[in-house]
Amino acid sequence: MRSVDEQLERVLATAVKPAPVRVAISEAHGLRCAEEIVASRPLPGFDQAAIDGYAVRSVDLAGAAPDDPVTIPVVGEIPTGSRQPLRLQPGQAVRVTAGAPLPTLADAVVPVGFTDGGTARLAVHRAVPSASFVRRIGEDVQPGDVAVRRDTVIGSAQVALLAAAGRDKVLVHPKPRVSVISVGDELVDLARTPGAGQVADICSHALTAAAREAGAETSRAGLVRGDAREVSAALQDRLPFSDVIVVCGAVGGNAGAEVHAALAGLGDIDATRVAMHPGSSQAFGRLGPDGVPTFLFPSTPATALLLFEVLVRPLVRLALGRTDPYRRTLTARLTSPITSVPGRRGYLRGRLLREQATGDYLVQPLGTSGTHLLSSLTEANALIVVPEDATEVGVDEPVNVAFLPAPA
Repeated sequence: MRSVDEQLERVLATAVKPAPVRVAISEAHGLRCAEEIVASRPLPGFDQAAIDGYAVRSVDLAGAAPDDPVTIPVVGEIPTGSRQPLRLQPGQAVRVTAGAPLPTLADAVVPVGFTDGGTARLAVHRAVPSASFVRRIGEDVQPGDVAVRRDTVIGSAQVALLAAAGRDKVLVHPKPRVSVISVGDELVDLARTPGAGQVADICSHALTAAAREAGAETSRAGLVRGDAREVSAALQDRLPFSDVIVVCGAVGGNAGAEVHAALAGLGDIDATRVAMHPGSSQAFGRLGPDGVPTFLFPSTPATALLLFEVLVRPLVRLALGRTDPYRRTLTARLTSPITSVPGRRGYLRGRLLREQATGDYLVQPLGTSGTHLLSSLTEANALIVVPEDATEVGVDEPVNVAFLPAPA
């Protein structure tokens, strides 16, 4: 029996980042930048008003006060988007809207609230220092500045900087493509009511969602009967379009035998059991001319999702360019006792809590009556990890816990 760490080492050794691709910045959100973006123009591109008000020379308003306002003529108006140059003379004001270019010689903007709002003559009852309410050219980004660094995950702020730098496309590390296939004569699609001995195909839908949450581009290949020829055809169909393949319902029984027969000519799959609970029965290998990492998981949805979390998600995160593919972990105290299988690393869903008095983390085990139960999955926000040498862990004893954040 192979340890979990040994299995993970084998899996992660197959991680390959897909070649970078150039995409529109509107499609780059959430991807890792594959180039260094250097600004070729300043941001802002010109001196502009930060608010609606009046462009002025600050020196002309020295001493303005509510009981002694300074009155100056308003000689024009500059709307946002104006391309007509305007020169301000000493002792004058020009009405401007937020984002409008400042007239020559203006060094400040007086907010409307500091004035009487005049249109021909303006009474200003509060002085403003130079540069007040002005966005100076290049104060945000200068030409030559790095707008977005290589390997940065592109979020909304990075998209804004890319647009400001004049880039409509960017080179990114694309999402790895994960294909999910369900195998089993007993499976029926969700649109059908299962008959005697039949079960709905829950597993492929759940694993596809898990792959998408991990950051992958997903493809659910649908149902395949437990026949070697059909399984082989389905796999050969997906291999050219996949960076990772997950087959569920493919370990043990007739279906497992048929799947292994189908794989004989496609590559090498190792079905050595792994010292973990649940999910010790699984298989992993590389198929096709490109050696696509391929997982064979049992058809129990809760177990398949656990195996995806432990083995497939880190592989997807590495393919995305993440240096640390694992969940954040911490130590928490148990609120109720748990048991684990001797010699196997145990994984149990839990609800992570915070003790109000001390701030300590507590974890409440869920689904202790059966690891196959789906109902507790929706309540879980953590995964309790029990070491191989522990068979019982009591109340208030510490355990390692991995965060399972809820979908955004």
